[in-house]
Amino acid sequence: MGESEFLAQAEATLTTIAAALDRLNDEDMLDVECSRSGNVLEIEFIDNGSKIIVNSQAAMQELWVASRSGGYHYKQKDGKWLNTRDGSELFYSLSEMVTAQGGSPVVLG
Repeated sequence: MGESEFLAQAEATLTTIAAALDRLNDEDMLDVECSRSGNVLEIEFIDNGSKIIVNSQAAMQELWVASRSGGYHYKQKDGKWLNTRDGSELFYSLSEMVTAQGGSPVVLG
């Protein structure tokens, strides 16, 4: 995959994540604030001040996630972002991270 294709897919993924969390916030399912700065999406949990950071790494063609549970790298394969260590899917894993940090069950993607 070329860099421009990666950047477009990464941008679309970050936008999808932010939109899903904003919708859950609007529906009072979760108290979060999402902010974007370039290729970085910051998810802040208002109740406890914790954060999850999702950012794209163009040189590696990966999305990186930093949360309380650790740091994770996801690479696209067959249209899905998969963890480079255990093969778990980004939206599934991020749902678990958001649920753990936000205190409410969440399903993204």
